Amino acid sequence: MRIYAIGDIHGQLEMLHDAYKKIAADREACGDHTALVVHLGDYTDRGPESAKVIQTLIDGQKAGEPWTLLKGNHDRMFHGFVEDPEHHDAVLNNAGLTWLHPRLGGDKTLESYGIAGTGRRSRRDLHKEARDSVPQAHRDFLDALPLVHETDDLLFVHAGIRPGIAVPDQVEDDLIWIREGFLEDDRDHGKLVVHGHTALEEPTHFGNRVDIDTGAGYFRALTVAVFEDCDCWILTEQGRVPLPPPSL
Repeated sequence: MRIYAIGDIHGQLEMLHDAYKKIAADREACGDHTALVVHLGDYTDRGPESAKVIQTLIDGQKAGEPWTLLKGNHDRMFHGFVEDPEHHDAVLNNAGLTWLHPRLGGDKTLESYGIAGTGRRSRRDLHKEARDSVPQAHRDFLDALPLVHETDDLLFVHAGIRPGIAVPDQVEDDLIWIREGFLEDDRDHGKLVVHGHTALEEPTHFGNRVDIDTGAGYFRALTVAVFEDCDCWILTEQGRVPLPPPSL
């Protein structure tokens, strides 16, 4: 079974279109135009065109593209703010940050909807304009995003899993936020976990997991990978480049 995966997009529309071009070229080479494309979440924040990214994803689904779109922590923070001006993701408590902080990039998402002056206005004022500016279809899209996609060999998720816990018993906070307790764990998870969330300089296969977040939100690369069973390649302008586990 062939499956494509796209890492964290973070409002980078041009990079997303380039990822789709790489997938189209690989599909053409394989003679298979129906393979699933799993998007690993974080469609919003930091980059300049979050609104257009979301509309692109909605339009693609409506057109029948074989896409699965998972929820990322930034997608949840954006949706939470639009629904409630006092929304605060509890996972951020220790960091002392809010979604509107430039480090998280919520200000750029609001700007992509035409909401100006984010650094000088109150949360309630920004929330009111967001309610008027963010289409209901975008809010519904964010609210309905699934958390995982599974095959016999692979588990796709935004951030990772809590090791030793069955997938149905995982909690959303871990699936979209986890780092500590997952990244350093080298046990076999039963399936190869494919995730983003933790930005690396290059996509990396750790043996039990593959991280394909390469920092598009920081204006680095957006990585697209292809999996055939548990074998993995990165798609480039020149075609496939193998991404083997560390023992090979």
